[in-house]
Amino acid sequence: MTDRKRVLFLCTGNSARSQMAEAWLRALAGEVFEVHSAGTEPRGLHPLAVTVMREVGIEIGHQVSKSADPYLGEPWDFVITLCDHARESCPVLPGAREQIHWSFDDPADPALPEEQRVHVFRRVRDEIKQRLSQFVMTRQGRDR
Repeated sequence: MTDRKRVLFLCTGNSARSQMAEAWLRALAGEVFEVHSAGTEPRGLHPLAVTVMREVGIEIGHQVSKSADPYLGEPWDFVITLCDHARESCPVLPGAREQIHWSFDDPADPALPEEQRVHVFRRVRDEIKQRLSQFVMTRQGRDR
């Protein structure tokens, strides 16, 4: 049995933001947190998410886009939604001790011009890291 805090990141497609958040939290404090991610409408891992995470030395190419359904009955210390759509369509997770919402731009938004997309992926990647660094500092010792 582990005493690591359980964290579930939710986003719509589980293709970019939640995948990056899962990898960042593992890299920043995987010894403190057991980390998972899922989507309300999983769409597969976005190749640019893999690219921009590689740029910072984190490999996510092995991660898989997953549905939130298998996680519904599990106990979670933190369920963190990363987009407004996921928050609005998030299934009720009765096992969640705390639900948190952080809204990040969708770097995979098809309305973005192709030449801007990688820049948005990088910006969102860095914003997620910053938010998770704060989260780790304030939450890792809670309830110990």
